[in-house]
Amino acid sequence: MANLTEIFSAAKTITKGMGITFGEMLQPALTEAYPDGPAQLQERYRGTHVLKRDENGLEKCVACFLCAAACPSDCIYIEAAENSDKLRISGGERYAKVYNIDYNRCIFCGYCVEACPTDAITHGHAFENASYDTSTLIYRKEKMLEAPAAGQAGLAYDSQAGPSAGH
Repeated sequence: MANLTEIFSAAKTITKGMGITFGEMLQPALTEAYPDGPAQLQERYRGTHVLKRDENGLEKCVACFLCAAACPSDCIYIEAAENSDKLRISGGERYAKVYNIDYNRCIFCGYCVEACPTDAITHGHAFENASYDTSTLIYRKEKMLEAPAAGQAGLAYDSQAGPSAGH
């Protein structure tokens, strides 16, 4: 008799599970057409970093090194240089002559964003960073710096050649 009770219990359990499965099969699919269409990301998504500019088109980064100090994976490398009266790159006394992030090591924790006192670095929504060559995953300042807004002068800075006016 105990054997018969176990069989009915197992059949009841299987029937209940199959009912849930068939009920879900009749619901519309909630898939995204990502490769064919844009991906739908949440606002809080942490993608590749963006270096911001202020309202005058100058870089917000003042090379304070707080982001590099806060980074647990030590993936941020900065070299500072002094601003001059002739050539202003940022609003502070210094600017980041070299600003590199090694995405081979970055864990997208957001500590660098939280540590920045000038809100110069934020997480963007770019996420397609895959590469077969790890040397392409070291992003330089030029790649991360946002373009100046329309009507702003802004400076293009190439760490090899030096600053040049206009974009």
